[in-house]
Amino acid sequence: MNVATATTRQLESYVKGQWVTGKGDGTLLTDAGTGEPVAVISSSGLDFAGALAYGREKGGSALRAMSFHERALMLKSIALMLNEARDDFYAESYRTGATKTDSMIDIDGGIGTFFVYASKGRRELPNTRVLLDGDVEPLSKDQSFSAQHILTPLTGVAIHINAFNFPCWGMLEKLAPTLLAGMPAIVKPASQTAYLTEMMVRRIIDSGILPEGALQLVAGSAGDMLDHVTGQDVVTFTGSASTGRMLRTHKAIVDNSTRFSMEADSLNSSILGADAGPGTPEFDLFVKEVAREMTAKAGQKCTAIRRAFVPRGQVDAVIEALRARLGKTAVGLPAEEGTRMGALASQDQRAEVRARIAELAADGEIVAGDPDNPVLASGDAQAGAFLNPVLLHCADPHGAQHVHDVEAFGPVATVMPYDDAEEAVALARKGKGSLAASVFTNDPEIAERIVIGMAPFHGRILIGNRDSAKSSTGHGSPMPGLVHGGPGRAGGGEELGGIRGVKHFMQRTAVQGTPRLLAPVTGRWMEGADAGDTSVHPFRKSLAELKIGDQVVTAPREVTLADIEHFAEFTGDTFYAHMDEDAAKANPFFDGRVAHGYLIVSFAAGMFVDPAPGPVLANYGVDNLRFLTPVYPGDVLKVRLTAKEINPRATADHGEVRWDAQVTNQDGDVVAQYDVLTMVAKQWPLPAEG
Repeated sequence: MNVATATTRQLESYVKGQWVTGKGDGTLLTDAGTGEPVAVISSSGLDFAGALAYGREKGGSALRAMSFHERALMLKSIALMLNEARDDFYAESYRTGATKTDSMIDIDGGIGTFFVYASKGRRELPNTRVLLDGDVEPLSKDQSFSAQHILTPLTGVAIHINAFNFPCWGMLEKLAPTLLAGMPAIVKPASQTAYLTEMMVRRIIDSGILPEGALQLVAGSAGDMLDHVTGQDVVTFTGSASTGRMLRTHKAIVDNSTRFSMEADSLNSSILGADAGPGTPEFDLFVKEVAREMTAKAGQKCTAIRRAFVPRGQVDAVIEALRARLGKTAVGLPAEEGTRMGALASQDQRAEVRARIAELAADGEIVAGDPDNPVLASGDAQAGAFLNPVLLHCADPHGAQHVHDVEAFGPVATVMPYDDAEEAVALARKGKGSLAASVFTNDPEIAERIVIGMAPFHGRILIGNRDSAKSSTGHGSPMPGLVHGGPGRAGGGEELGGIRGVKHFMQRTAVQGTPRLLAPVTGRWMEGADAGDTSVHPFRKSLAELKIGDQVVTAPREVTLADIEHFAEFTGDTFYAHMDEDAAKANPFFDGRVAHGYLIVSFAAGMFVDPAPGPVLANYGVDNLRFLTPVYPGDVLKVRLTAKEINPRATADHGEVRWDAQVTNQDGDVVAQYDVLTMVAKQWPLPAEG
C-alpha cells in the first residue's frame, strides 16, 4: 500500500485571502495509472463561516461594482492566461488517469467555456450592472403606472461542489457564469483529483486578475460550510444522487430556501433508428459514438451512453461491431503515445465499477471485456486503476431492473432490443430522467417521434446522421450555449445554456412605479417617462452628452397615392392591398388602398434623420417592428424618436444606442412602433488617429 512520504505534496486551500494547509494527517491521493503518491489533502481546521463571510463582503462587493462588460473582459484575461499554461495542466492531468484526448476535453473545454462566456457577456449583455428581463409591463391605460423585471446579482457566495471526473471543466463551466453574474465563488473539488484543480486555481489567484475574495478553494471536506449558508447563497453539486439528496435536504439549505442545483448520475441512452441498418452511415456513426462514449475519460462522464437501444433485428450486428471496435482500444498509462483509454480515477473507483457491473450482469450477459482481468498495452494492472471496456447485452429490457437503475460510472454500456419507436422511447424513459440522449437516424419521421417522446425526460438530445457527422460535437459534449442538466434522476438542475446560466446567480425582481421613476432605476426610457432634452437633435450628441429620454419630434409629412405607386414600382412590391382599391376594400383589415409598411419606415427615417456628419456612425438594425394602424393616401405622419437605452462598449470608442421610434397619424393613432439601433461615438469629433 502506498503511503505519504516527507516529500509528498500537501494540497492547500485558499480562503480569506491566504493559502492554508489543513490540520492532521490528511488523506493520501495517488496516481491513477501507477498508484504512486501524488499529494495529501485535508481541510480540517478551516474557518468555513469566515470564508463565506469574506466572499460575501470582499469578493461580492468588488464584483457587483463592475459592469457585465468589465466582468466579461476579466473572464477573457483569465482564459488567455490559462491557455498559456495548458502544458503544465496536461502534465498533471495524466496523474488523474486521463489521456491527452481526455485532458483536452477537461482543460481546453473548460478554458473554452470561459472564452465563450467572455464573448457572450460583451455581445449579449449591456455594459451595465442591472440586467432587464423582458419588456415593460404597462399597468394603467394612462401610462402613469408600469413595471419592469430586473435581474441583480445575489449578495451571497456560490458554493460549487464538484465531481472528480472533470477537475478543470467542472470548475470553470460553473465559475464562468457565476463571475459574469457578479457573484463570488467557493470551489470544493472532489478529493481524488483535487491536485489538478488546486494547480489551476493557484494560477488564477497568482495572476491577480480577479478581485480579492471573488474565488476561494477548499481542498478536502466541506466541513460545516453548509451550516452557514443563507438565502442569498447558491449551492451547486455534481456527483451521486444519494449525496445530492443528502445535501439538498441539509437543514440550513431547507430553512433558508438556499438555491440548490444538482447534476447527478444519469442513465443516458442512445437509440439506433429502425432505418439505420448495417451498411448505412448512421449505423457506423452509432457504433462509433457508443464506443467513444464508453472509452472517453474511461467512461467517467456524467453524459456517457449507458444504455444502447437497438432494433431487435440489429442486435447481433451491433454487438459484433462494438466488440470489434472496443477490442482495438489500447488501455494503459495515460501519457503513453499509443494509449487510447487510461485508468479510472482511483482503485476505489475501479472496485465500485466492478461491483456495479456484477449487478448489471444479473439482467444479462457480458459480451465484451473481462472486468476482473484487464488486458493492458502498458502499465501494471495491479498498481493502476485499469479496466477494459465492458459491454453487456440485456435481451429483456422490460423485465430487467438493474439496467434502468444502476450506473456503472466507467467504461460500461448495455445493448438492449426494441421493436418500434414508441417502445424505444418507453425504454429510454425508464431511466427516470437523464442529462443526454441521442438518436441515430436519417428518417425525419423517426427523429420526430423519438425526440418529442424523449424530450420531457432529457436535458439535451442529439440527432446524429450523415449530414452532421463531420461537424457534430457528439452525444456527450456539453456546450456552453446549451443547457446542461436534466430532470428526475439527473438532479433537476440546470447549468450553462448561454446567458441562462448567468441568470441562475441573480435575483429577478418586478419593480413597479411611475415611468418617470422607473426609467432611472432600469436605465431604459419607457412610455410615460419624462422626455429629456429636445432643444438639440439627439443625433448631434456623442455618448458623453446623450441622456436617456433625449428626444426629437419631427415635422409632419403627408402620404400621397403617388408615393404609394412610386414605392410599388421602385421596389416591385405590388401587393394588391397597395394597388387595387376594390380588392383592398374586400380585405377585412383595410378600407381601401394602403401604404406599404416599409414605405412608412422609410419615410420615418427620412423625417428623423440629421444628415450631416456627426457622432451617429451607423444604423445596424431594427427590432420589434410592428405596424398597428393602416395608413391611407392623405394621412399625415409624424415621428417621435427617443433615446431608449445607451450601452457604451468597454473596449471601443463607440457604443450602441437603442432609440424608441413611434410613428403616429393626424389623429394621434400609433401607425408603427419599433426600436432603431445605432452605433454612436463616445466623443465627437472623433479623436485623431495616432
